[in-house]
Amino acid sequence: MKHITRRAVLASAIAAGLSAAAPSAKAAEFINVLTGGTSGVYYPLGVALSEIYGQNIKDARTQVQATKASVENLNLLQAGRGEIGFALGDSVKMAWDGNKEAGFPGKLDKLRGIAGIYSNYVQIVASKDSGVTSLADLKGKSLSVGAPKSGTELNARQIFEAAGMSYKDLGKTEYLPFAESVELIKNRQLDATLQSAGLGVASIRDLASSLPINVVAVPADVVTKIGAPYTAATIPAGTYDGQTADVPTAAVGNFLITHSGVSDETAYQMTKLLFENLPKLTAAHAAAKAIDVKKALDGMPVPLHPGAERYYREVGLIK
Repeated sequence: MKHITRRAVLASAIAAGLSAAAPSAKAAEFINVLTGGTSGVYYPLGVALSEIYGQNIKDARTQVQATKASVENLNLLQAGRGEIGFALGDSVKMAWDGNKEAGFPGKLDKLRGIAGIYSNYVQIVASKDSGVTSLADLKGKSLSVGAPKSGTELNARQIFEAAGMSYKDLGKTEYLPFAESVELIKNRQLDATLQSAGLGVASIRDLASSLPINVVAVPADVVTKIGAPYTAATIPAGTYDGQTADVPTAAVGNFLITHSGVSDETAYQMTKLLFENLPKLTAAHAAAKAIDVKKALDGMPVPLHPGAERYYREVGLIK
């Protein structure tokens, strides 16, 4: 009898211990920040966000994951394998619509918006030796269009379609991340690369400092033909070494996206801390200079997360 009593007391003590431990386990918040390739803009901004969240959200454990960017990030968010991710606006819209050709198995209905941040500029850069100075000049040449079904590659498809071209017009189509594309151009194994990123992206800066380049225009009439969420934009002269004139191109907004399984409090903190720490983000990459809370809801392709909505009500953006 005493043996049974001792066992019962021990079991009760273990159960009490587990019960006491449970709240602290729940309190630990894990935030996986989904970015892109390490040579793009998403990655350094993601690293900065991870540090901001880790330092300011109580009990938060953060991680930065390098990915193939928009399409992969959105699929990972739908699967609950990330808490916040970067994505291009057209990719987000296609994900919400369940566009299978764009790389989405079905409607990604768990996606929720945090904020619109800065615009990606479609930047087509060729080695001067290639002789490519226009979209038409790409016919018969080799071009890297980004990782397969990445946000960049979706941009490439739409630009080509609006210009009355297709990948079949190219001499060779490569599906490579930014840094790898640049290395091939340096080695004279590739003529040009199309990169959808913030202005001053590290990969193109690296290329321009290594050899003479041509920045290829995307004419305004081509952008108009694509329509929203694309807008006509300009790559200012001097953005890259040797670029002496403004170059017209297309721009499309970037968004920070989360999912419905993230708690309202965490989504609120992620949104609030984003806008309260813009100097740190700008120090990580100049593209963050364009982040403006007044424009955070412009063109949001998915419903806002309730936690983010709470923040925008606090600052008067939503009445």
